[in-house]
Amino acid sequence: MQRKSHIKKNDLVLVLSGKDREKRGVILDILPGKDRAVVEGMNLIKRHTRPSPQMPQGGIIEKEGTIHVSNLKLVCPKCNTPTRTRRQVFEKEVGNRTKLYRRRVCKKCGEVVERD
Repeated sequence: MQRKSHIKKNDLVLVLSGKDREKRGVILDILPGKDRAVVEGMNLIKRHTRPSPQMPQGGIIEKEGTIHVSNLKLVCPKCNTPTRTRRQVFEKEVGNRTKLYRRRVCKKCGEVVERD
């Protein structure tokens, strides 16, 4: 069973462990079934490729590998510190009825964490 992640695409995160510990990067992709994320410029792996029409030379390509989401911490855009988040329920008028939504809130400063 997959869980809801505390991070989403385009969030700024801090890497907590591994060879890229203490570095910050933006989330490029999330793999919810595996609880993993691809962070820009982190966990670079080398991929050996054969010559093809797209890459006539072939060679070694460096690309980002995945990092488990438990090793990532969200950086609050307002206080610029790594923080945990909580979920806040709010109502929104949609047509003639109200719907309940959840949004992420920084535990340190109480600011709503919005993504781009």
